[in-house]
Amino acid sequence: MTDTGHSGTVLVVDDSATKRYLLVNWLSRAGYDVIEAETGAEALTRVDEVPVDLVVLDVRLPDINGFEVCERIKSDPRHAALPVIHVSAHAVDVVDRAQGLTRGADAYLAEPIEPEELVATAQAVLRYYRARRRAELLAKRLAQLAETTLAVNSASSFARMLKAAADGAAAIFEAPVAVVAETFDGECVAGVSAGPGSPAEVRPWVIDDRDVPVGSTVRTDVPADWGLVDWPEGETVTVAAARLRADRAPLYVAVPASALMTAPTVLIQLAQAIAAAVEAQRSYDEEHRIAVTLQRSLLPRRLPDIPGFDLAVRYEPASAQSEVGGDFYELAVIDGQLLVAIGDVAGHSLHAATVMAELRHAVRAYAVEGHPPGAMLERADVLLRTLLPGELATICLLLLDPATGAFRMASAGHLPPLLVRPGTVQFLEQRAPLLGVRAKRPADGEFMLSPGSTLVLYTDGLIERRDADIDEGLRALAISAATVDADLDRFCERLLVELAAPEIHDDIAVVAVRRL
Repeated sequence: MTDTGHSGTVLVVDDSATKRYLLVNWLSRAGYDVIEAETGAEALTRVDEVPVDLVVLDVRLPDINGFEVCERIKSDPRHAALPVIHVSAHAVDVVDRAQGLTRGADAYLAEPIEPEELVATAQAVLRYYRARRRAELLAKRLAQLAETTLAVNSASSFARMLKAAADGAAAIFEAPVAVVAETFDGECVAGVSAGPGSPAEVRPWVIDDRDVPVGSTVRTDVPADWGLVDWPEGETVTVAAARLRADRAPLYVAVPASALMTAPTVLIQLAQAIAAAVEAQRSYDEEHRIAVTLQRSLLPRRLPDIPGFDLAVRYEPASAQSEVGGDFYELAVIDGQLLVAIGDVAGHSLHAATVMAELRHAVRAYAVEGHPPGAMLERADVLLRTLLPGELATICLLLLDPATGAFRMASAGHLPPLLVRPGTVQFLEQRAPLLGVRAKRPADGEFMLSPGSTLVLYTDGLIERRDADIDEGLRALAISAATVDADLDRFCERLLVELAAPEIHDDIAVVAVRRL
């Protein structure tokens, strides 16, 4: 329904030129824009071509009677809410009036009709339909608001969240929109949609407006202030700002002023819902960055230099869409022996990363004391059960003699290392309980890293995929690692590219030791 300041547009349908002239005159003097039709077929065409707010329809028409014309209008979903007033000088008895109302008319006037009666009836019918359409529009927008709130809170990254917000806002207001927010590290970005059905884009945008108070506000801006969107010509821009904390930047949702149609209640609720999702994403991204920084700071800063050996590592933290885990590795020379360790603390959180640091330092301390691998694990197990009850971890560690290539290995529930010799690959199996589980542990395994051989240790993120079991991952690793690149760093990188899932949901650590 049009609502641009005039009373509305009325279609008058009557085959009598004189009667049509009177109806048009009365309605025009009352402030309505009036268009005319002489037949039922012409009326149906005009309704399809011109936005109409009300139809004043004679019952007796030369081609199609007014009852059928009304029925056709109401049966079309596009015009089902278009009000119709029947007028007639002939069909004036109770049966005619009842038929007209039953077949969809909203009012029925029998001639002679007074101008005041026609105008008052038109105003009453339009008043009801406009209120009904406002209520229907509000209900529709509230339903879309709920869908958008779910979408922004389900988004796996800041950029995807802004796209979901812009797409949802465009659908709600059926107009171009902009959603502007600041990431936790201070980058201001905007989700922009040209309108419903147009895919949203995320682009940088700078807005210097720090005077927004905590809470929600609505203001009107000129389009030039929001040049990232092609706004409808001649429009102003209504902007809702939501700020949940004084130390956080506001969240903005900008729409054309005419798109509101009603009070800005839905716009304010949308801004508040997106602001809450932005705050949650900021907090998560900040914790993830802290955890990754902690992990990297606690891992070895450089690899030892051992004549006759190549060493390489590759550590890849979980993606920003996943919680950080407790993967770790160790490469250190202690009393002439190379200590190699790799492990994974159960869980994904900042807490898991701190447990990982404690366990790694404990293993280093036990190695300095001169214990063999199995004894190190026994002590680490007691430490974990005593000081960190309830925590679980897997670990595989070995002590290698660089002079001979002989090494002793002990494992606590970790995936088996892969020994790659020219022409063969072998998983070094040792079944043993996890750290944190009181159980008997097997004796150390003894192996030889012969010249030209490579030992590969890894965490489960390298081979586990959600669409395959772990045995498939192990077989894929054996195939990929069968040929070792001359550049050991490139070899580790290739394993990640070939084996890891496209979006990393778990930390990945890979350690490669090659005897030249």
